[in-house]
Amino acid sequence: MKTSLFFRISIAFIVLLSARSSFAQEITRLDTLPVVVITAKSLIPQEVTNAFKTNFKNAVNPRWYKIDKNYLIKFMTKDQNNHVLLHKNGSLYYHIGYGRENSLPEKLRDQLKREYPKGKITTAIHVNQDNRNIWLVNLEMGKLLILTREEDGDFREVERMKNGAM
Repeated sequence: MKTSLFFRISIAFIVLLSARSSFAQEITRLDTLPVVVITAKSLIPQEVTNAFKTNFKNAVNPRWYKIDKNYLIKFMTKDQNNHVLLHKNGSLYYHIGYGRENSLPEKLRDQLKREYPKGKITTAIHVNQDNRNIWLVNLEMGKLLILTREEDGDFREVERMKNGAM
Protein backbone atom coordinates (compact mmCIF):
# COMPACT_ATOMS: atom_id res chain seq x y z
CA MET A 1 0.00 0.00 0.00
CA LYS A 2 2.90 2.34 0.78
CA THR A 3 4.30 1.64 -2.67
CA SER A 4 0.97 2.43 -4.30
CA LEU A 5 0.64 5.70 -2.37
CA PHE A 6 4.24 6.64 -3.19
CA PHE A 7 3.60 5.79 -6.86
CA ARG A 8 0.48 8.02 -6.97
CA ILE A 9 2.25 10.94 -5.32
CA SER A 10 5.16 10.59 -7.76
CA ILE A 11 2.77 10.57 -10.75
CA ALA A 12 0.95 13.65 -9.42
CA PHE A 13 4.28 15.44 -8.89
CA ILE A 14 5.40 14.64 -12.45
CA VAL A 15 2.08 15.85 -13.86
CA LEU A 16 2.37 19.12 -11.91
CA LEU A 17 5.95 19.68 -13.12
CA SER A 18 5.03 19.07 -16.76
CA ALA A 19 1.98 21.35 -16.45
CA ARG A 20 4.15 24.08 -14.91
CA SER A 21 6.74 23.89 -17.70
CA SER A 22 4.03 24.06 -20.38
CA PHE A 23 2.66 27.26 -18.77
CA ALA A 24 6.17 28.71 -18.70
CA GLN A 25 6.51 28.01 -22.41
CA GLU A 26 3.18 29.72 -23.01
CA ILE A 27 4.35 32.85 -21.17
CA THR A 28 7.66 32.83 -23.06
CA ARG A 29 5.78 32.89 -26.36
CA LEU A 30 3.71 35.87 -25.21
CA ASP A 31 6.82 37.77 -24.10
CA THR A 32 8.45 37.50 -27.51
CA LEU A 33 5.68 39.01 -29.61
CA PRO A 34 6.94 41.52 -32.19
CA VAL A 35 6.66 45.25 -31.46
CA VAL A 36 3.72 46.97 -33.15
CA VAL A 37 4.16 50.58 -34.32
CA ILE A 38 1.04 52.62 -35.04
CA THR A 39 1.38 55.57 -37.39
CA ALA A 40 -1.23 58.13 -38.40
CA LYS A 41 -1.45 60.75 -41.09
CA SER A 42 -1.11 64.36 -40.00
CA LEU A 43 -4.32 66.14 -39.02
CA ILE A 44 -2.92 69.45 -40.33
CA PRO A 45 -4.27 70.37 -43.78
CA GLN A 46 -1.71 70.24 -46.59
CA GLU A 47 -2.39 73.91 -47.48
CA VAL A 48 -1.28 74.95 -43.99
CA THR A 49 1.93 72.91 -43.97
CA ASN A 50 2.79 74.08 -47.51
CA ALA A 51 2.23 77.75 -46.60
CA PHE A 52 4.38 77.42 -43.48
CA LYS A 53 7.23 75.65 -45.29
CA THR A 54 7.14 78.21 -48.12
CA ASN A 55 7.10 81.34 -45.94
CA PHE A 56 9.31 80.19 -43.06
CA LYS A 57 12.08 78.11 -44.64
CA ASN A 58 14.55 78.83 -41.80
CA ALA A 59 12.18 77.69 -39.02
CA VAL A 60 13.83 75.59 -36.33
CA ASN A 61 11.94 73.25 -33.98
CA PRO A 62 8.36 74.19 -34.96
CA ARG A 63 5.66 73.25 -32.45
CA TRP A 64 2.11 73.08 -33.79
CA TYR A 65 -1.10 73.92 -31.94
CA LYS A 66 -4.68 73.90 -33.17
CA ILE A 67 -6.72 76.90 -32.00
CA ASP A 68 -10.34 76.72 -33.11
CA LYS A 69 -10.04 76.31 -36.90
CA ASN A 70 -6.60 77.95 -37.09
CA TYR A 71 -3.04 76.70 -36.53
CA LEU A 72 -0.50 78.36 -34.25
CA ILE A 73 3.14 77.49 -34.91
CA LYS A 74 5.89 78.48 -32.46
CA PHE A 75 9.46 78.24 -33.72
CA MET A 76 12.92 79.82 -33.74
CA THR A 77 14.84 81.56 -36.53
CA LYS A 78 18.42 82.50 -35.71
CA ASP A 79 18.05 84.16 -32.29
CA GLN A 80 14.40 85.17 -32.61
CA ASN A 81 11.27 83.49 -31.18
CA ASN A 82 8.34 83.46 -33.59
CA HIS A 83 4.61 82.85 -33.36
CA VAL A 84 2.59 82.42 -36.55
CA LEU A 85 -1.15 81.93 -36.80
CA LEU A 86 -2.39 80.47 -40.09
CA HIS A 87 -5.97 80.05 -41.24
CA LYS A 88 -7.09 76.53 -42.19
CA ASN A 89 -6.58 77.46 -45.87
CA GLY A 90 -2.94 78.42 -45.20
CA SER A 91 -3.33 82.21 -45.33
CA LEU A 92 -1.45 84.26 -42.74
CA TYR A 93 -3.46 85.67 -39.87
CA TYR A 94 -0.45 87.11 -38.05
CA HIS A 95 3.29 86.67 -37.46
CA ILE A 96 4.98 87.97 -34.33
CA GLY A 97 8.76 87.90 -33.99
CA TYR A 98 10.38 88.46 -30.59
CA GLY A 99 13.97 89.62 -30.85
CA ARG A 100 16.57 92.11 -29.73
CA GLU A 101 18.46 95.04 -31.25
CA ASN A 102 20.03 92.93 -34.00
CA SER A 103 16.50 91.99 -35.23
CA LEU A 104 15.65 95.61 -36.07
CA PRO A 105 15.89 97.05 -39.57
CA GLU A 106 18.98 99.25 -39.85
CA LYS A 107 16.98 102.43 -40.54
CA LEU A 108 14.87 102.02 -37.39
CA ARG A 109 17.88 101.08 -35.27
CA ASP A 110 19.70 104.26 -36.42
CA GLN A 111 16.64 106.39 -35.65
CA LEU A 112 16.39 104.92 -32.14
CA LYS A 113 20.09 105.61 -31.54
CA ARG A 114 19.59 109.27 -32.64
CA GLU A 115 16.42 109.80 -30.56
CA TYR A 116 17.72 107.98 -27.46
CA PRO A 117 21.55 108.13 -27.55
CA LYS A 118 21.83 106.85 -23.96
CA GLY A 119 19.09 104.27 -24.41
CA LYS A 120 19.68 100.53 -24.40
CA ILE A 121 17.38 98.50 -26.65
CA THR A 122 16.14 95.53 -24.62
CA THR A 123 13.35 94.04 -26.75
CA ALA A 124 12.22 94.35 -30.35
CA ILE A 125 8.86 92.89 -31.36
CA HIS A 126 7.81 92.73 -35.01
CA VAL A 127 4.09 92.28 -35.76
CA ASN A 128 2.95 91.46 -39.28
CA GLN A 129 -0.83 91.36 -39.73
CA ASP A 130 -3.13 92.40 -42.57
CA ASN A 131 -0.16 93.71 -44.61
CA ARG A 132 0.85 95.93 -41.67
CA ASN A 133 4.41 95.83 -40.34
CA ILE A 134 4.65 97.22 -36.83
CA TRP A 135 7.75 97.38 -34.63
CA LEU A 136 7.43 97.74 -30.85
CA VAL A 137 10.74 98.49 -29.17
CA ASN A 138 11.52 98.65 -25.45
CA LEU A 139 14.44 100.76 -24.26
CA GLU A 140 16.07 101.36 -20.89
CA MET A 141 17.46 104.82 -20.35
CA GLY A 142 18.77 105.43 -16.88
CA LYS A 143 15.83 104.95 -14.54
CA LEU A 144 13.31 105.10 -17.37
CA LEU A 145 11.64 102.41 -19.46
CA ILE A 146 10.50 103.63 -22.87
CA LEU A 147 8.15 101.91 -25.31
CA THR A 148 8.28 103.04 -28.95
CA ARG A 149 6.24 102.09 -32.00
CA GLU A 150 7.02 102.36 -35.70
CA GLU A 151 4.69 101.65 -38.62
CA ASP A 152 5.26 102.78 -42.21
CA GLY A 153 7.85 105.38 -41.18
CA ASP A 154 5.57 106.82 -38.49
CA PHE A 155 7.76 106.66 -35.38
CA ARG A 156 6.52 107.65 -31.92
CA GLU A 157 7.05 107.14 -28.26
CA VAL A 158 4.09 105.29 -26.79
CA GLU A 159 4.90 105.24 -23.10
CA ARG A 160 7.55 106.32 -20.63
CA MET A 161 7.68 105.07 -17.05
CA LYS A 162 10.04 104.74 -14.11
CA ASN A 163 11.87 101.44 -13.84
CA GLY A 164 10.94 99.93 -10.46
CA ALA A 165 13.81 97.42 -10.67
CA MET A 166 16.50 100.12 -10.59
